[in-house]
Amino acid sequence: MNERCLSVSTAAQRLVLRDGDREVTAYSISTSRFGVGERRDSFMTPRGRHIIRAKIGAGQAPGTVFVGRRPTGEIYSEALARAFPDRDWILTRILWLSGTEPGRNRLGEVDTMRRHIYIHGAPDSSVLGVAGSIGCIRMRSADVIELFDAVSAGTLVMID
Repeated sequence: MNERCLSVSTAAQRLVLRDGDREVTAYSISTSRFGVGERRDSFMTPRGRHIIRAKIGAGQAPGTVFVGRRPTGEIYSEALARAFPDRDWILTRILWLSGTEPGRNRLGEVDTMRRHIYIHGAPDSSVLGVAGSIGCIRMRSADVIELFDAVSAGTLVMID
């Protein structure tokens, strides 16, 4: 039996859903504009072996705005973006990642989960295919819904 996993390439700005050795689908993404790194407060995308620790937002409308992993009751719009130009928009669904490698991406100063690193939806106007986030992995709302429905908590996520 094959097992689903995610492979994230920060160099290619691409996320691949795999079922064993078979590529199921691939998505254009955006990782951190600050590069890769695991340290707390670095705003970098962490590398290594992770798992999806929690899936948040099942059943929410596309464009649902999340703050602190809770829906705000808002649906993203350009008018909302103009009203809050400094928000880091976390939309639609959240796949909260947890590192599995103590000392590299788990525990202490390098803990992915405590850094609140997610795979999440972003405004459709966001540029994907180039690094631009502040640590998380951004996707189009339609893509993150599709991915959310295809994976479960505990799914392996490899970030290089």
